Amino acid sequence: MKPATAATVLAASLILALPDVSAANASRHSTRVNPVSDGVFEVIARSGSGYLFWCGAADHVQRVLRRPWNTSLYIYRGLGPSETTGRRSAVQFTLDPNLAAAAPAGGYGSVNSLQAGDTMSVLRAHEYCFVPFGRP
Repeated sequence: MKPATAATVLAASLILALPDVSAANASRHSTRVNPVSDGVFEVIARSGSGYLFWCGAADHVQRVLRRPWNTSLYIYRGLGPSETTGRRSAVQFTLDPNLAAAAPAGGYGSVNSLQAGDTMSVLRAHEYCFVPFGRP
């Protein structure tokens, strides 16, 4: 192999081995995920459909954090403006039950409630990634 070809192959393999930072922040359905503080991350979506936020959180926990499917996701702060981007629609999540708010009275209502304290497993939340657009 010629030295120039070997150098090109080596450079290409090194680039492919590096983590893609933009992919770490991107999630399914064009949601973005940004860290807020220790143990809290924010899912930013273009619309307010609950399934987009749960899907984005589950996808981030699975792909980036590499946590098991049975990990519990908790809403730390419900639907509101993004602290990291200024966009109108964001939900903050945590995996730490000690950081989560108390569960809402009456328990989990709907995928669109997006209230602090709502919880579900990563597996259940990830199922919302396969809901057709416009159907929560």
